[in-house]
Parts: sequence; C-alpha cells; structure tokens
Amino acid sequence: MIPIRPATLSDIPAITRIYAEAVTHGTASFEIEPPDEAEMTRRFEHLTGNNFPYIAAETGGTLAGYAYAGPYRTRPAYRWSVEDSVYIAPEMHRRGIGRALLDALIVESETRGFRQMIAVIGDSTQQTPSIALHAAARFKLVGILENVGFKNGRWLDSVLMQRALGAAGTTKP
Repeated sequence: MIPIRPATLSDIPAITRIYAEAVTHGTASFEIEPPDEAEMTRRFEHLTGNNFPYIAAETGGTLAGYAYAGPYRTRPAYRWSVEDSVYIAPEMHRRGIGRALLDALIVESETRGFRQMIAVIGDSTQQTPSIALHAAARFKLVGILENVGFKNGRWLDSVLMQRALGAAGTTKP
C-alpha cells in the first residue's frame, strides 16, 4: 500500500523538482520552461484555496509523486468538471504510485462534489503509460487533438479521456 496524503506547502520543493523534470525532459506537460518554487506555491495555493484536491504519495520519507484536480475550463458552466494531473518522480515510475494517486484523486474529487474528470494527456506516442493508467481507472477515450502542441522539435497530440464521478450528470449539483 502506498501512503497518500494531502500535499502541503512543505512539499513544494519536491513537487517543483518532479514537475521540472517532466517539463524539461518529457511531453506530459506542454510548458517549455519549468516554473520556480514561487510559481508552484502560487498554483498550489490557488487550487487548494478553491476547494480542489491536491495530494501526495510518500515512500520511505520521500515525495514519490503528486496529483491534483483543477478547473477543466474557467467558464461557470464547467464548475463541476475537473482536469486531473499526476506526476511521478522519474526514479519511482512503474511502482503503482500513479494508480494509487489517481484512485485517491478520483475519490477526493467525488467527495468534493465534482461530476466529471477529464484527462488531457500530452503526446499520444510517448505517454502510452498515462493513457493505460487512465483506461485502467475507467476513463474512456473521447478524442485526440492532433498536432496541437510543438515541443522538443516535434508536433504533439493531446489525448482526451473522461470519467464520470459520483452522480455524474444524473442529478443537479
């Protein structure tokens, strides 16, 4: 069992390092320059201050990964839909940490009353583990936006996956 807990401000240095690695060497994020700790703190406080879940996985006293749900879009009608983000330290990949974080994030998002979770997965060719992770968590493929990002010298797709939460669209919020 992988311990999952709410992320805290004291996690920001480790979260910043994990995200910087993903931005610099990967295609999961379409950011080009990794944000510094001050910006990651601002993002963390914005999300947690607006009732969005932000969680962390810790193994052996070290932050192994983190996940959060944030607004899918900013228009008011999207208020009940969230976009998930899951990032794992490179040395911790393939240990079930991503699945533990995603499962916990789903539960936490349902608890907070959100009705849909959207995964916007960058790079359909390099992010097949993320696509498989979301499929295993009962997300369904809803589309691929082709060639919408340019990073690391090539065009990248975005894979869109969706999962109903709680009562989903069967009742009013």
